Amino acid sequence: MKSKRQEMILRAVETGTISTQEQLLEYLLAQGVPATQATVSRDMKDLGLRKYKRDGKTFYKAKNESDSKAQQYQAFLMNSVRSVDGAGNMVCVRCGAGMAQAVCAALDTVPARGVLGSLAGEDTIFLLCRTEEDMLAACEELSRYAALQDEEEE
Repeated sequence: MKSKRQEMILRAVETGTISTQEQLLEYLLAQGVPATQATVSRDMKDLGLRKYKRDGKTFYKAKNESDSKAQQYQAFLMNSVRSVDGAGNMVCVRCGAGMAQAVCAALDTVPARGVLGSLAGEDTIFLLCRTEEDMLAACEELSRYAALQDEEEE
């Protein structure tokens, strides 16, 4: 019964319309599957369901491997990037002491559009971009991580 119920829960959240546990419980009961709020809560935890928000709407979604890696990447950058600035077609990324090599390796695995290459020192990374427009886009993208860190420190 548990596996059938969890399978139904996954199908329900795939629609993107389930925003509360109560809605999920109502869905299960309407399908003739007996459940309680506590059972639904445990099933959601077992299934790794997470609440997301997009365009002002909240919904549950199954956490997948790519979400987890993206979150790890974002958390790493948020904890490492101190500031971002650019000039011409170069981006200068300042990191915590000793973090530039690791941050640079992370950036190299998923390079921003228009980034031709990177060079890392102890706490500074230089990114060579194809154009000034690419430099501005890279600065904007990487500045989000520095801004997130600033919010965490406040």
